[in-house]
Amino acid sequence: MYSNGRFKLKLNEECSSEKAKAVAQSFLPILSWLPSYPVKQFLFSDVISGLSTGVVQLPQGLAYALLAAVPPVYGLYSSFYPVLLYTFFGTSRHVSIGTFAVISLMIGGVAVREAPESQFLYPVNGSNSSVVLNKDACDARRVQVVAVLTTLVGIIQMIFGLLRFGFVSVYLTEPLVRGFTTAAAMHVVISQLKYFLGVKTKRFSGPLSAIYSVIAVFSQITKTNIPSLLLGLVCLVFLYGIKVLNERFKKRLLVPIPGEIIVVIVSTGVSFGLSLAETHEVDVVGKIPTGLRPPTVPEFSLIPKLIPDAFAVAIVGFSMTISLAKIFALKHGYSVDGNQELIALGLCNFIGSFFQTFAVTSSMSRSLVQESTGGKTQIAGLLSSLVVLLVVVAIGFVFQPLPQTALAAIIMVNLIGMFKQFRDIPNLWRTSKIELAIWLVSFTASVLLGLDYGLLAAIAFAIITVIYRTQSPRSSILGHVSNTGLYYDVNEYEEASEYEGIKIFHSNSSIYFANSDLYVSKLKEKTGLNPEQLQEARKALKKQKKKAEKDQNSPLKVCYKDKTVTHEVVPQTEEAREQRNGELEDKRSESTSEEAVFLEPLSPVRSIILDWTTASFIDSVGAKAIKQVIKEYAAVDVRVVIAGCNRNLLAELDSLQFFTGDMNTSMVFPTVHDAVLHCQNSSSR
Repeated sequence: MYSNGRFKLKLNEECSSEKAKAVAQSFLPILSWLPSYPVKQFLFSDVISGLSTGVVQLPQGLAYALLAAVPPVYGLYSSFYPVLLYTFFGTSRHVSIGTFAVISLMIGGVAVREAPESQFLYPVNGSNSSVVLNKDACDARRVQVVAVLTTLVGIIQMIFGLLRFGFVSVYLTEPLVRGFTTAAAMHVVISQLKYFLGVKTKRFSGPLSAIYSVIAVFSQITKTNIPSLLLGLVCLVFLYGIKVLNERFKKRLLVPIPGEIIVVIVSTGVSFGLSLAETHEVDVVGKIPTGLRPPTVPEFSLIPKLIPDAFAVAIVGFSMTISLAKIFALKHGYSVDGNQELIALGLCNFIGSFFQTFAVTSSMSRSLVQESTGGKTQIAGLLSSLVVLLVVVAIGFVFQPLPQTALAAIIMVNLIGMFKQFRDIPNLWRTSKIELAIWLVSFTASVLLGLDYGLLAAIAFAIITVIYRTQSPRSSILGHVSNTGLYYDVNEYEEASEYEGIKIFHSNSSIYFANSDLYVSKLKEKTGLNPEQLQEARKALKKQKKKAEKDQNSPLKVCYKDKTVTHEVVPQTEEAREQRNGELEDKRSESTSEEAVFLEPLSPVRSIILDWTTASFIDSVGAKAIKQVIKEYAAVDVRVVIAGCNRNLLAELDSLQFFTGDMNTSMVFPTVHDAVLHCQNSSSR
């Protein structure tokens, strides 16, 4: 007994330790792969990939800080802390976490809205006629706003991950995301025009901000800084050429040509050597503090104003990351956990916000560099963050003369891939008009209303299209393909033929409050049987029958649905009244039998089969509508049965008390063919 108890205790301890290990590995995925990391096979590839990605990460961090409306050094912080953290918590081996144009622009819009320059204009020498912008105070306030927003984004993403809400990204369908990101690219280019041309304009946010920005830039077009424009054009052409060369010769190049870092180094050297900032008033990056800042607590009093924006940034950021992660996972044969990715992103943003980072996500361009240069694991991302750390700690001051027009050129060239998404329009026109509408609405709304309201409008429209599709389903009458158990639309398949006296109605949607009336209307239309009209015809026949009894030798004519049916009423002798189809019946059933004889030609269809193979749910409104129409058909001697009803749907019908009164489960059949055989047997009796 003692030994047996000790064995059970040992077994329980082993189970507990294994469970604890599994929990630890799920929360810290690095524990599952780092102990077995193949140094000889992977390390060299990861080092090359990490250095290459870091070289790209550095200029993008500086550039995207402009979009986020914060000083460039905060872009470097955002390219270090989150990337370092993702190494420990992320499940994708190839995505490059860090700054991204779309997210940075969304953050910048919030920063400008909450801390507009107008709040930091101060009079010069006590005169209200001339004012000056206190840029340091403005930047400090915007950094606070961005830090609080990033904290909120991190909290939302972590909560979603812990609640297993990784599925929320499915509501951002691909056409919606592509239309949204194309619109974001438009916003980014428009926001960079002033840096590219070297003009001073106000930054706008909110609805129609893109239009206001374009108007503001072109109103200052005569004040264009020519050296800034020329330098920007040279950088733009050079970067585009490098991008084309990298794409054309990617199989021959060991690593892509680092065009961005070349532009940063050369333009910084030119700016410093020619004193462009002092001599030609070219805007430069300016002061870049050396070293890392100590952590600070965000100003949580700003939270109530930022909650809606935080949700938008959190969902878009996660959607970008998980879509890229799944692409690389599928290509390289491993899996990613959507819920863990949410937690990882949340931790990157939440912890990073205490070090003044702004919200991050994965970048397509950097991820492609990391993957194409041979990156195998998250070690590549770790090394890329160390490259940025080196710049922040040691040589950040070197990039102070970097012209902002060069950063604008870097941003614009990186958006070329997004602008290629305009090619979706002709493809969607040919394949799906509804998805084309989603793409166009997402793009137009995001351009005109801004990225936050545009995203909400796009999601709302996408949901409306789903409702439209289910509310207006495609319905048909099915026929049997001989020598098979298959049933197809009789209008599309010549081989499909209907059974005599049976109508099989199919609709490719579930039945709920939004489409139940339409379902019933289509049922009556497709089958050609309207219970109300049959009831009216029956009443008309009764009246005609009474008249016919007065004149037994006159023929009876009844008109129904443009068809004339003639019934000869025979003389009503006692014997004739008692005899029906060669059998004597009780006189009390006389009226009922005669009524059946008169109704038979009006309704040659005796059975209707509802094919619910594609139905996934039904609500109380839909159940009541179906129950009512079944009763209406029963009143005119047409039996309705249900086929292809799955277990969940059957359970819903039961919970809705559908099977009460004359309704019972004997009217439900597993397949259409079973229902047909039942109806045929019932008719032959």
